[in-house]
Amino acid sequence: MGTSTNLWSGPEPDVAGDAGHLDPPPRMGFFTDTSVCIGCKACEVACKEWNALPGGDLTFTGMSYDNTERLGADTWRHVAFIEQRKPLGPQQPGVEHADIDVLGLAAGATRPDARGNGQRGELRWLMSSDVCKHCTHAACLDVCPTGALMRTEFGTVVVQPDICNGCGYCVPACPFGVIEQRDGDGRAWKCTMCYDRLGAGMEPACAKACPTDSIQYGPLDELRERAGARVGRLHDAGVTDARLYGADPDDGIGGAGAFFLLLDDPEVYGLPPDPLVTTHDLPSMWRHAGAAALTLLGAVALVTCAVEMPRRR
Repeated sequence: MGTSTNLWSGPEPDVAGDAGHLDPPPRMGFFTDTSVCIGCKACEVACKEWNALPGGDLTFTGMSYDNTERLGADTWRHVAFIEQRKPLGPQQPGVEHADIDVLGLAAGATRPDARGNGQRGELRWLMSSDVCKHCTHAACLDVCPTGALMRTEFGTVVVQPDICNGCGYCVPACPFGVIEQRDGDGRAWKCTMCYDRLGAGMEPACAKACPTDSIQYGPLDELRERAGARVGRLHDAGVTDARLYGADPDDGIGGAGAFFLLLDDPEVYGLPPDPLVTTHDLPSMWRHAGAAALTLLGAVALVTCAVEMPRRR
């Protein structure tokens, strides 16, 4: 069993044990390698099918080929399409495509920008399958008043819909904007990492459906080691922008249970650059509140004594 230290920040190697699980299995997680994502959205479809999620109103959003737009109560996997006016070279070594007219210009021609400066007619898509991060320090779990959010024996964070009262405290607590209340329902919903499948020894539906192994599932420590080696290979190949996001146990959420290999800054993907669990300062807040309460009680006691002493005389 864990030490039940209930840390609010920093590395926490045994999240399941600290949550009270006896002899838990290794912590499981996702490693999403965006460098091999092809944007097929098979993960989105598999997630919706297995978890019986509402289809939603899939209309043209104007956001490239993205028809789901963001994570939410009905979309637990979201494939983002990010268009950049950059050559493909930094994304995939040896694939410059300088002779292909991707913007309707003559090969090698330039298109003037707003200032009249020429720009090369090159374009790349960054594609990334986003998901709940299953944080080591999960603020959504910390603020839940009913215990609807729980830490599983696999170290993941899930919502128990039969216990959720729809208070919505977890929604603003999430630093990634993942969890959401469902319209017409009121309860909070998010990715469970297919908890029902994990218990049966199966991998999550999204990882099973991914044709390129962009989404990899397994013991978190092994995934982190594999991801570090992948970044090293990309750097050796000249892809210097490759970096890991959410893999560091010393970051503001104690490391994520679902982390990513990115090919640009986190902000490009709509991710906070330095995420911090929103309950990070709760211990100091409670200490200051306690000190203020004691000070107030002391002041009341002094005033009471000052009033009573003349009466006794």
